[in-house]
Amino acid sequence: MTDCIFCKIVNGEIPSNKVFEDEVSYAFRDINPQAPVHILIVPKKHVESCAVLGAEDEALVGKIFTNIAKIAKDEGLEKGFRVISNSGDDAGQTVHHLHFHILAGKAMGEGLVP
Repeated sequence: MTDCIFCKIVNGEIPSNKVFEDEVSYAFRDINPQAPVHILIVPKKHVESCAVLGAEDEALVGKIFTNIAKIAKDEGLEKGFRVISNSGDDAGQTVHHLHFHILAGKAMGEGLVP
């Protein structure tokens, strides 16, 4: 997808503050953080959202969640963190490339948003 901002970040066309990268995913700090720690992790493969995931994506999503655990450990998030993925316009998805928000650094309570 040529106009996807996250694809451009993954490909190095747009600069980012990289936190982690492996063969399947890329993680970087959000430029508009909603918590003291706000990291986005995206698959390198363009996938529009959770709504279009299929059985062929199970390994990809599993690897991303393993990477989320590694990032949380590397970032020292032992007090806890939240992972959010918005799927579709009504859910607030503004970039239509599957991504997960890792939020931490403050007590968030039981509500879904910090």
